[in-house]
Amino acid sequence: MIDKTEYVEVLDKVLKNMVTHPEDLKISRSLDEMGVLLRVKANPQDMGLIIGRNGELIKALKMVMKAIGLKSHARINIKLEEPSALSRAKVDGEKIIEDLKNN
Repeated sequence: MIDKTEYVEVLDKVLKNMVTHPEDLKISRSLDEMGVLLRVKANPQDMGLIIGRNGELIKALKMVMKAIGLKSHARINIKLEEPSALSRAKVDGEKIIEDLKNN
């Protein structure tokens, strides 16, 4: 049976192997009346990798985590924290600057 604190470790290990900026990945765990909520914050450039085409990858991750939770009678939910408009603009600006330097 999996310990409730290990949910974060399992999700962290899976996501860090998927994203290009694993050092920016943050997962927090909270408990409420609905069960265990895992909040995921990632680099704005990695959000597409986590969500996947048409949201299929995040749906699969949620399904796997719920299945893991069933073994220990815990309801697990995952919430992706969307990057703020400011951080998205910063990433876009950095990309534009890099493109200009390379030309």
